Amino acid sequence: MPSRSPQSPRRFAPFAAVPLLVLALAGCAAPAGSSQPTGGDGDGAAAAEASAYPLTIDNCGTEVTFDRAPERVVTVKSSTLELLVALGLADRVVGSAFTDGPVPDAIIGAATDDPAGDASGIPVVSDKVPSQEATLALEPDLVFAGWESNLTADGAGDRGLLGKLGVGTYVAPAACKAAGYMPDPLTFDEVFREFEEAGAIFDVPDAASDLVAAQQSALDAIEPDDRGLTALWYSSGNDTPYVGAGIGAPQMILDAAGLENVAADVHDTWTAMGWEAIVAANPDVIVLVDAPWNTAASKIELLQQNAATAALPAVQQERFLIVDFPATEAGVRNVSAVQSLVDQLAAIG
Repeated sequence: MPSRSPQSPRRFAPFAAVPLLVLALAGCAAPAGSSQPTGGDGDGAAAAEASAYPLTIDNCGTEVTFDRAPERVVTVKSSTLELLVALGLADRVVGSAFTDGPVPDAIIGAATDDPAGDASGIPVVSDKVPSQEATLALEPDLVFAGWESNLTADGAGDRGLLGKLGVGTYVAPAACKAAGYMPDPLTFDEVFREFEEAGAIFDVPDAASDLVAAQQSALDAIEPDDRGLTALWYSSGNDTPYVGAGIGAPQMILDAAGLENVAADVHDTWTAMGWEAIVAANPDVIVLVDAPWNTAASKIELLQQNAATAALPAVQQERFLIVDFPATEAGVRNVSAVQSLVDQLAAIG
């Protein structure tokens, strides 16, 4: 699909243009089955406060033990890199991979007064999932992955094999897929709990607590839209759209912004939704995920050229809201995404 801008001007600013908010929350309870520290001082909150080692965590069904704070980390996905940068840990990242754009300046050391560098000097291992060979060449003591699928024999390495080679692995808990581990639904309490778990792992509990406190404050200050508008979260896909469903980050963000997700009844994080179903849902607004491989502009053009969707009032009146792809996964950009949607909604009138 061509990625040129639509002929008519876009009336709403993309998410990237909206100032990022700094985020946080203290004392969040973990959902049943989520990864939690089980060693050191006991429960997740205590471990986060004390950062006691050894720290054992049941991470997506894999038991991981940290004898000390990781010092050489390879991150896979923007969400993992941005969390470490926000915690002031950029100097511990020896390589990043599969990022979806540069780290916004507002994230750099968001939880610290004296951030340890920024992301500009971090080597890029790969634009996609790095190979095990490329990963091991950096001699990491931890691979911090955004998705479970990043840690396979065809990717950065199988978790068991990496462990035998002395390389720890940790998956962002919100990305766990197994029953009892996948957040159901994902909530801001869980996102913030994961920040504190990272703080315990990396022995920066104060930075994690500050990040959570700032994000919670920013979230509390947001006044959601109160018009009862319905929304389609259109992530990707041309022949068959791929949309945000009822239990993942899109649902969490839409709820906080005051929008009703037309795919909320689908018990999954994402789902395929046919054009006929979208036309039948007739959403008041359409949230477009802006990704390098499937831009918001290309989606607008598709919606305007598709005979069925072109007749939707939301398309005809260009009621489009734009969110950058990195904000669509659990991480430090989620609260800012809520604020961005609310700001863009205010322009609809």
